[in-house]
Amino acid sequence: YLDNVATTAMCDEAYEALSGALAPAFFNPSARYKQSAGIAWQIDEDRNAIKQALCGADGALYFCSGGTEANNWALTCTKKRKNSRIIVGEGEHDSVFACANELKNQGYDVSFAPILRDGSVDVDAFKALLDEDVALVSIMHVSNETGTINDIARLVKLTRRLAPSAVFHSDGVQAFMKLPFGVRALDVDLYSIAAHKLHGPKGIGALYVKKGTYIKPMILGGGQEKGMRSGTESFPLIHSFATAVEACGRKFDKEYSQILDLREYFCAKLAEQIEGFEVITPLERSVPNILTVAFADVRGEVLQHSLEEDGILVGTGSACATHHVDRFKKLLRLEERYAEGLIRFSFCGDNTKSEVDKTVSAIATKLDALRRYARV
Repeated sequence: YLDNVATTAMCDEAYEALSGALAPAFFNPSARYKQSAGIAWQIDEDRNAIKQALCGADGALYFCSGGTEANNWALTCTKKRKNSRIIVGEGEHDSVFACANELKNQGYDVSFAPILRDGSVDVDAFKALLDEDVALVSIMHVSNETGTINDIARLVKLTRRLAPSAVFHSDGVQAFMKLPFGVRALDVDLYSIAAHKLHGPKGIGALYVKKGTYIKPMILGGGQEKGMRSGTESFPLIHSFATAVEACGRKFDKEYSQILDLREYFCAKLAEQIEGFEVITPLERSVPNILTVAFADVRGEVLQHSLEEDGILVGTGSACATHHVDRFKKLLRLEERYAEGLIRFSFCGDNTKSEVDKTVSAIATKLDALRRYARV
């Protein structure tokens, strides 16, 4: 399984936390008897554990259904002056890109910051868009397509200087627990995370809100999540999320080095056995778990399904929307031979070098057959 960017398998610790909380801890956290009070207390403990992992203890963390909801919340519920400008990265996930287009339909001046060929934001072009009319900026921390790391701290500093009243949001879904950082050091106002990208369960994520940042409630109702996101909290999902974060933290240093070594090994094996490919991911400026490669004279989707026949699962880009993948391909401005041949390999601590050997060998065989067929 080499599509860990799309989702990850739940770790044992998170699975046990989830299953252990489903039956005995069924009480509503908002009820007034002691069983519910105990669950409410544990939710606060879990919240604090995740904030500690984010290095954002003085901010707020609100649970929601995942990264998409957190991104929607950040873009649609922040205070924006009438006719103000919004800056969004050109290569953002669709949950940000679609919100930006909806805000544009509502009359806001939306500018899309260009990206470079590796998927990172062009800093000079971004800087040129900043002025006092900008009310909101949203730039992803790590590209889900290439793994490239945006220098969020630098972008925030530019924003504070040239657009001092702007709120800065970053989609951190592919960054959290994949590289060392802290939200306080980044100085972001809003930061989105999701559990299923770090071996936690699906259906749970969170939005970090810096102290002093104003944002409207996402869902109104009974006042849960301090009135910011009403609805009965899913304690099993929250507890499993926090448990996955803690498990990732314990393994972080070891797995970071292990996965980095695995990616280097993968690149070496590709160079040994494959002709006609280009590594898109900038290896020195990316998270170690992502490697995006463009293969010449083949369609990525065809190669993906061909590998699937051998029990090898890889990605061709965002699992959320095909049109996003097509949009991103154009942004990379690849040569025609490589433009349709994007494959994204993404690793976790469970992957092995023997799996890499099998994968690269299969790619070599499949490419030879597919290219010969294409020439017929």
